[in-house]
Amino acid sequence: MKNQIKMKKIILSTVLMAIVVVSCNQKNKPDESVKPETTQSTSQLYSCPMHPEVTGKQGDTCSKCGMELTESVVKTEAVSEEVKTEKGAVTPFSVTVDANVNDYLKVKNALVNDDSNGAAAAAKALLATFNAANTTSIDAKLKKEYIEIADDAKEHAEHIADNAGKIEHQREHFALLSRDINDMIKTFGTNKKLYQEYCPMYDQGKSGYWISDSKEIKNPYYGAEMLTCGRVEKEL
Repeated sequence: MKNQIKMKKIILSTVLMAIVVVSCNQKNKPDESVKPETTQSTSQLYSCPMHPEVTGKQGDTCSKCGMELTESVVKTEAVSEEVKTEKGAVTPFSVTVDANVNDYLKVKNALVNDDSNGAAAAAKALLATFNAANTTSIDAKLKKEYIEIADDAKEHAEHIADNAGKIEHQREHFALLSRDINDMIKTFGTNKKLYQEYCPMYDQGKSGYWISDSKEIKNPYYGAEMLTCGRVEKEL
């Protein structure tokens, strides 16, 4: 009888030990039905709306413009291809800026050729391009900034357009228009290869800047009188 009781205790102990071992193994074994949580900090990247090449965690700010990173990046490789240009990354709004620059260059070339009527016609085309700009693709803050620059630029383009035959007046407003175009390029980027050039003789060196698509100096402030007066300041 004692032997039977002893045998039952041994069997019971063995069963309990087996249950404990199985239970421990189950606790240590990862639950395959529960997938590891994907967190924003480790796998999900966000980019700047205006500088897609700048990426980071959601809530970070852009190192270039200070905007919050809000655009979800699905494939980093694809984004890199989209923003790759000859000069580097540009914004989606750069296409609109390029259109403005193209018409601005026509105004500049007319003044280089001392063609007051041609400058007036080109300025009218520039006004139409400004008015046709679609700003729905840019952030509200930058949209406000663009409108401020564009409104000032349109005022100077109107002066050039309305004063055919008064080339000195046109050139005064071209200097101010050039400042606006430079600000626009600086803020929104461009696909074009451009240069900021400068004539130290014009307006006592205060406002003799212009934008060109060529390093060759052709002065819009003096035309044939001092065609090659000036220098390249920098590439934009």
